[in-house]
Amino acid sequence: MSLAQEVLINVTPQETRVAILEQGVVQELHIERASSLGIVGNIYRGTVVRVLPGMQSAFVEIGLPRAAFLHAADIMDCHAEEGDVKTDRPIQEVLHEGQSIIVQVIKEAIGTKGARLTTEISIAGRFLVYLPYQKHIGVSQRIDIEEEREFLRNRLLGLLPEDREGGYIIRTMSEAATDEELLADIEYLRRVWSKIQTESKTVGERSLIFYDLSLPRRILRDVVCKETTNIRVDSREMFERLKEFAELYVSHAVKPLTHYKGERSLFEFYDIENEIEKALSRKVELKSGGYLIFDQTEALTTVDVNTGSFVSGKNLSDTIFKTNLEAAQTIARQLRLRNLGGIIIVDFIDMDEDAQREAVLEELRKAVTLDRARINVNGFSALGLVELTRKRTRESLAHLLCESCKACQGRGELKTAQTISYEIMRELLRESRQFKSANAFKILASPEVINMLGDEESQSLASLSDFIKKPVTLHPDTQYGREEFDIVWM
Repeated sequence: MSLAQEVLINVTPQETRVAILEQGVVQELHIERASSLGIVGNIYRGTVVRVLPGMQSAFVEIGLPRAAFLHAADIMDCHAEEGDVKTDRPIQEVLHEGQSIIVQVIKEAIGTKGARLTTEISIAGRFLVYLPYQKHIGVSQRIDIEEEREFLRNRLLGLLPEDREGGYIIRTMSEAATDEELLADIEYLRRVWSKIQTESKTVGERSLIFYDLSLPRRILRDVVCKETTNIRVDSREMFERLKEFAELYVSHAVKPLTHYKGERSLFEFYDIENEIEKALSRKVELKSGGYLIFDQTEALTTVDVNTGSFVSGKNLSDTIFKTNLEAAQTIARQLRLRNLGGIIIVDFIDMDEDAQREAVLEELRKAVTLDRARINVNGFSALGLVELTRKRTRESLAHLLCESCKACQGRGELKTAQTISYEIMRELLRESRQFKSANAFKILASPEVINMLGDEESQSLASLSDFIKKPVTLHPDTQYGREEFDIVWM
């Protein structure tokens, strides 16, 4: 059963934010900044700058700060038969340095990695995705009933001319589309492809040929459905633009689209700001009293489930089972809110009964079906861990809104003042041997470290000063972080 959906669009000159709610609960957050617009779906004329046969990949300059990455598996064979569109030739036989190539971005630059590219161009419409270099008619994997898939495929074939060019993927929203709407989508996609072909012949190297819709328009195209009861926009200008776009391409979005005029900011009124703060927190409280701990690294994300203060049921086994069930639902929602991708390891609380483990796994699989990203859920491993993979196409919420702490360098922990004091004394001993001409040493550090050296470790410092036969003075400086210090010799 589909849930009532609301879309909230907050617009400022610097940033556009979109929150998607179901039954009043935030399920997704999307953020696009004017200084760093999303590039997934954009099409470029690029230049191959390096081919790596050993990795079967190439680096392509498309005008971004970092060269983008193209793997052999994402290269189209324009001479292939229908259904066999990827080349099986070694990449060095397909590409060479300096070659001009038309590519599309399929994954944003994430961390130190450049954007990922493909030569298999696809253009998304409201109901269909156009594949200009292919011939087959595909159906979204979300439509899993074979009879329905075949019906939709035959229906589209009946609308297309026999001499059609290109192939199509039928999106889930096409189930409720009329023939007129499908034909309009086909015509729109053809016009876009025609424009792309014209632009590709005139633009220079390393240039943008086609850019996908802005975030609010993409939301109207890809997210808004018949269950959407409200689309609230807090900008009059953006409201007018979206209304015009909806009237042309997404007619059923016109009615729920409204301009929010409240005195309180839209995200504050719906408590979205608080949800964003929670989505950036390492700890997530469960209603039952249990909690989750999220730890995100470059390689993977781990989720640890804990009972906390929760006590329910007849025994401990019952308490653990109920906590794990609630955790499964919350984890699925947090993955969407935080936009966590790649490998995700979940450490549920250990359960003794196989039936309970299966029930928790089934609850997790059910909860992730709401996700628009592709997710695979594996069963419990021998160590009692559950492994998920979630398709990553853009930065996570934390990487978008935050940066590593300059004090701890992203470790999440600081060395104690005592630890730094001992490091200073070791460094002082080393420098006394290296700079024998020094008459005295001055230590510059944070006030708490200086206090440690002048109080608890004063005897150790005095003994060291006697050993090196040089006076040592202490100078606190509030400009120094706890782990920062300098030793000046005089």
